[in-house]
Amino acid sequence: MTKNILEIDSIQKQYEGKSIVSDVYLRCETADIIGVLGRNGSGKSTLLKIIFGIVTADFKFVRVDGVVKSKTSDLLNEISYLSQDNFIPNSFSIKKTIQLAIAKDKLQDFYADDMIQSMIEKKIKHLSGGELRYLEIKLILNNASKFALLDEPHNGLSPIMIEKINELITAMSSTKGIIITDHNYENVIKVSTKLALMKEGKMYHLKDKSELVEKGYLKPGMN
Repeated sequence: MTKNILEIDSIQKQYEGKSIVSDVYLRCETADIIGVLGRNGSGKSTLLKIIFGIVTADFKFVRVDGVVKSKTSDLLNEISYLSQDNFIPNSFSIKKTIQLAIAKDKLQDFYADDMIQSMIEKKIKHLSGGELRYLEIKLILNNASKFALLDEPHNGLSPIMIEKINELITAMSSTKGIIITDHNYENVIKVSTKLALMKEGKMYHLKDKSELVEKGYLKPGMN
């Protein structure tokens, strides 16, 4: 299998004179699940939006497999993004949603999932919050992109649904690189193969989760 490489370099973003993201570098390869942790306002979500191209940066380099991607349109087939907000129209049926989003040759594998089978005859508006989030994440992870950015995928979900979503993320990381950020640090740590911490707009690459205590993100005994 070909290993793809996403590099984000020298990202800078200021808002009203305040530095939101400062000179961030991040490298994500196929099979990586990079957990980006940080307190509210540390720049996590802004960073993902800048990478995807829906928030402009004052300065940035994005490279995919060594090729600089200077336009957002150049990234549409390379990177997919799960926002904190639901993105599928309520009026859609589950079948229509899946058929629009998934390649025909992948449909059979997509449907071979007990969670998907349990909702297949419903409309989006009839799904629980957990079911909808599971469907959205599965759609994002099964599209043709090389990388996926997941912003708060665990938000508001039950422990059982979080476990199912983490199993899905782990399974799909074999074919794409994944960057995940979530306020629930325990679930991010559990699913991630690498960790980074955003603090006051800067990114710190961690060798071990114990550094979360050293950097002041966690109190001693919390990790």
